[in-house]
Order: sequence, then C-alpha cells, then structure tokens
Amino acid sequence: MDLTQVEKIKADYREAGLSAKDAVILDFAVKLTLHPSRMEASDLERLKREGFSDVALLEIVHITGFFNYINRLADALGVDPEPEWGT
Repeated sequence: MDLTQVEKIKADYREAGLSAKDAVILDFAVKLTLHPSRMEASDLERLKREGFSDVALLEIVHITGFFNYINRLADALGVDPEPEWGT
C-alpha cells in the first residue's frame, strides 16, 4: 500500500476505495471503539457475510481491543507518538 492510499484511509476510509472486506472490518472496528455498548450480533453477522470465519472474527475483535487498550494506556501515561508516525 502506498502512502497516498494511507492518507486517503486516514482522512476517510469510506472514501478510500477499499474492498468491501476491508471496509466492513473498519466499520466494525470504529463501532467497537466508539460505541462498544451498541455492539450486536448483527455486527458479527455482517463480517460473516463478507466471508470471515469465526477464527477471523476473533482476530478482528482481539486486534481492535488490543489497539484500543494500548492507545488508552499511552494516552493515560502521556506517551507522545513517534515523530515519524506523522500524526
């Protein structure tokens, strides 16, 4: 993936021309991150309809949760992003 595509995803992944599979993962991750209490079985079913296995669903949930956890730790401890991350 080139840096232009990365910038498009950062700006608005829904307008970045991603595959349906990639977009549904990000939709799920955004909802789990911003509104965890609103998660429903239908959110997992949407991933399944895109062809993700139960193992893949678990990986998507674990990775999303891990990044949320690490980001909250970093925020709480005042850890600044690395300069090369370009945030």
